[in-house]
Amino acid sequence: MTFRNAAVIGAGTIGLSWTALFAHHGLTVRVSDPRPDLAEAITDALETFAPHLGTTAGELASRVHVATDVTDAVKDADVVQENGPENVEFKKDLFATLVKEAPQHALLLSSSSAIPSTAFTDEIDGSRVLIGHPFNPPHLIPLVEVVPGEQTSQQSVETAVAFYTFLGRTPVVERKEIAGFVGNRLQNALSREAIYLVEQGVVTPEDLDKVITNSLGIRWATVGPFLGSHLGGGPGGYRHMAEHIGKSMKKMWAGLGNPSQSPEEQERLIEAVEKAYGSSTYSELAETRDRKQLAVIKAVEEN
Repeated sequence: MTFRNAAVIGAGTIGLSWTALFAHHGLTVRVSDPRPDLAEAITDALETFAPHLGTTAGELASRVHVATDVTDAVKDADVVQENGPENVEFKKDLFATLVKEAPQHALLLSSSSAIPSTAFTDEIDGSRVLIGHPFNPPHLIPLVEVVPGEQTSQQSVETAVAFYTFLGRTPVVERKEIAGFVGNRLQNALSREAIYLVEQGVVTPEDLDKVITNSLGIRWATVGPFLGSHLGGGPGGYRHMAEHIGKSMKKMWAGLGNPSQSPEEQERLIEAVEKAYGSSTYSELAETRDRKQLAVIKAVEEN
């Protein structure tokens, strides 16, 4: 399938990032969102993201158009990427419209962070509906979780993989629907223990970030947890790790934290994070994050 036209529904942080990426790869993009500052938001986003993509805001903007509504956005779309609220009823109503108004060949994708597509396609033809969940920001982070629903056709899955590959992303097809999908579940599991350790006074938020960025972050960015463990087992590999160190690790699972996150504890954590990072603006922190993430991605690609 040739991808020429894309519709982006919802122009928040994720939708605007998708818009830049789609335009960068030569797609004509029509964007729909009820926000009154849509045109301005698109302009600002393209100016911010263009340097990351090695292009100019003007070049991107030449392929991006503000749609009057959802129907106008999807009228010629080969692919629709939805980025609306994490709300089942909202997505039910929206995808009922998308199935009706988008061309019959159009792939209907949702950036949903936690809601499987089966939850909002029970009353419509969901054969071309599936999850295409990115990590923020999708114009930089390669992963896209491709999660078919109960009705999704195999052809739609294959087309989704081809589409995200065309965009230079790394699509991973998940074989079973589960709330939160894979990436967010792993992120939440680590975040839960991180919150617990800070809540217990073991470490500060800033130092916990140093622990991750100077150990697991480096290792997992290059090999992931399973290959990391396989290598950690030495010549005996994962089998040696599981049969020996795995025993003590299993004991540790029972002792993993369950943070209270009471209003008082939550406020203390918020204040601690603000103390650590509040001296910099959001834009400054995001620019530093994106510059470092690009450097990591480039290093991995070159090796």
